[in-house]
Amino acid sequence: MNPLIWSMMITGLATSTIITMSSHHWMLAWLGLELNTLSILPIIMKSGHPRSTEATTKYFLIQAAAAALILFSSAMNAWETGQWTITHNLSPTAATMITIALMMKLGLAPVHAWYPEVLQSATMNTALVLSTWQKLAPLALLYLMNNNLPTQIMLIMGLTSALLGGWMGLNQTQTRKIMAFSSIAHMGWLVVALSLSPNLALTTTIIYITMTTTMFMSLGTTTTKTITDLGTTWTQSPPLIMLLVLSLMSLGGLPPLTGFAPKWLILTTLCTMKLMPMSVLLALASLPSLYFYIRMAYMTTLLSPPATTNTKYKWRLPNTINTMLPPMIMLSALLLPLAPLLPN
Repeated sequence: MNPLIWSMMITGLATSTIITMSSHHWMLAWLGLELNTLSILPIIMKSGHPRSTEATTKYFLIQAAAAALILFSSAMNAWETGQWTITHNLSPTAATMITIALMMKLGLAPVHAWYPEVLQSATMNTALVLSTWQKLAPLALLYLMNNNLPTQIMLIMGLTSALLGGWMGLNQTQTRKIMAFSSIAHMGWLVVALSLSPNLALTTTIIYITMTTTMFMSLGTTTTKTITDLGTTWTQSPPLIMLLVLSLMSLGGLPPLTGFAPKWLILTTLCTMKLMPMSVLLALASLPSLYFYIRMAYMTTLLSPPATTNTKYKWRLPNTINTMLPPMIMLSALLLPLAPLLPN
């Protein structure tokens, strides 16, 4: 791709998200979401592979349908209330429809089927953008309309996403699909946090983006596309692989690591609000996710694959590690001591 066109796409991607995040008018927010979709489509299709073209088509159809539903709901709300302001009181019907449309954009269950397929067909860097930056605009809109969110729908969809993200990731062998279902599960926790406390949701978002960025950068550095490939990464950079295992455990939410902090705070808040069944189900929903993270760590450090991998021998490749990767790994593993300060 021409560098000028590439820079225009990246600039449009950044600007459109900022437009949506800083808007107070539904029409301007919709415009930002549409520009965001149009900017990411050439980036997904950059490799020119038929699967990337298929992923681009799927992504466009889902995002266009969700944006059309947002525009329809906001126009219906303006007809009923006479207001286009995002923070203004919404009618219950419009609030529900907008929430479902934003969930579709985020890839939450039960409207999640497009998300793993798109991530699997994209490159590792594009999958990183889809899993982090592309979540910011819909989450910002949910944050702005926090007083009008249908709490029951949010809690049900959050719990469903946490359960399905763990269960459907159990039988996956592709690392990008595993990260996709991991993202769905984490989005479930994030939506539950958003329905409880905006500050808690912001904390969860920051930690989720940090951990997901770390994992995608690590997988991209080691050119790991399947679980079988993990068995040959040890010879490339043993320190990186040990830190990668720590990042995997942090994603699973084990107590000494950063990923435990948002789950701990969310479960504490649920128990404070007397939502004990919800907290128990969410805690149980994190166990399948932890299982496939441990399986990846086991394949990385303790087990050699039974069959020869099709990838190149990694010890023959030049060892080029992104300078941002070590500090990102440290942030994704060692932030737990600062957890009491995060919600404030």
